[in-house]
Amino acid sequence: MPATALAAGMLWFFRDPEREIAQGRVISPADGVVQSIMPWKDGRTRVAIFMSPLNVHVNRAPLAGTVTSVEHVPGGFVPAFNKESENNERVVWHFDTELGDIEMVQIAGAVARRIVPYVEQGAKVEQGERIGLIRFGSRVDLYLPEGVEVAVEVGQPTTAGVTRLDRD
Repeated sequence: MPATALAAGMLWFFRDPEREIAQGRVISPADGVVQSIMPWKDGRTRVAIFMSPLNVHVNRAPLAGTVTSVEHVPGGFVPAFNKESENNERVVWHFDTELGDIEMVQIAGAVARRIVPYVEQGAKVEQGERIGLIRFGSRVDLYLPEGVEVAVEVGQPTTAGVTRLDRD
């Protein structure tokens, strides 16, 4: 019985449901809750989405474009909702899109010790396309370019490929 429950839990955790991709310039790359929205010194705005172990952990391309870099950065493994998670293990993505360079960062959490990119540098991706997976609790940060108005609020739930992050 415990083995069956464990197997069912793992299947549920690693689920990857089909989604009808929303219309909009920038859509959420992750299921979760908006943890913070912060202006950055260079004019961009960082939208941080915390993914609990209960969320789907497959991440999606926030815009259509070309993957210009996928960089693994070693680091620690403190809980992804913690401020010190800025130094956690991560994968930094850059996309060349209609809005210019878009940066997305997948951050491993205390339990999530593995980030699995599905696509490589040079790949062309469609908006909402699956691009990677973070195992267990983690965070995804998306840096919106200057002039892009954020349409979500702190505490708001997001659905990868469905929730629009920008406002016209």
